[in-house]
Amino acid sequence: MSRIGTVTLLACLLPGVGYLLLFFGLPLVNVVAGSFTSRTVGAAPVTLDTWISLFANPVLMDGLWFSLWLGIAPTAASLLISLPLSALMQANEASQKLFGTLYRIPLVVPGVVAGFLILVILDRGGMASRLVAPLGLTMPRLVRDEWGMGAIIALSWKTVPFMTLIIAGAMAAISKDVLAAARTLGANRLTILWRIQLPLAQPGITAAILLSFIGSLGTYVIPSLLGPSYPLPLSVHMFAEGFQKGNWPLAYAMGTLLSVFAIVVLLAYYAIVGSFSRGSAAFGRS
Repeated sequence: MSRIGTVTLLACLLPGVGYLLLFFGLPLVNVVAGSFTSRTVGAAPVTLDTWISLFANPVLMDGLWFSLWLGIAPTAASLLISLPLSALMQANEASQKLFGTLYRIPLVVPGVVAGFLILVILDRGGMASRLVAPLGLTMPRLVRDEWGMGAIIALSWKTVPFMTLIIAGAMAAISKDVLAAARTLGANRLTILWRIQLPLAQPGITAAILLSFIGSLGTYVIPSLLGPSYPLPLSVHMFAEGFQKGNWPLAYAMGTLLSVFAIVVLLAYYAIVGSFSRGSAAFGRS
């Protein structure tokens, strides 16, 4: 590449790269660096005291595992709903209009409103409890329970349309000729979904899982409304430590730890998907 071409390429990349460095790279470096400081008077400029106190605190460690649970469970539940829903939207124009209208409704509902809806419907004494009471039935505890089921339901309700939007777009990009050829060769709808649509839509599915997992992992409002009193996710602890107690080094450490675990989970997902893809390719050749 000539020198002029190199300069032109760098000039084209500068706005995007500069934006990422300025608004993502520098804050991230500041957070990681801040986690190695301490608010203790007279402490060394660089110290591991904050990290030691973080790992030694069982409340915060329980919050970490609960945050991962709130990230993985709604994402998995939403994926189980979004995959068949996206496939149904490709069946014909009528199903596309029907499901395309229904799944977009939660998109316009703010997260805090979704939390209050679940609270009003599923809390003890709520609408669902009153509906089943004449039948002699009682609703299980789904709000502020130890598993955070109310928060998972609300997060899934908000995540399904977003995930479906991405996956349905990826499936719609698959050539109709490929699907028609598969049907001509005798493949049924389930076989087409499993052997053609899912593998070809894998980039879109991966993007949907990634964005949904990160959004659920760091959520604050819904667990505060619907989650248990213990454990609390790290997002709630971060707010309390930073804004209420002024312990920003500990808040930085929790944010860094949460990001590291998110990367580990995503790498594990990529490894599983890669292994599955290689196994499917080997099976297809055999």
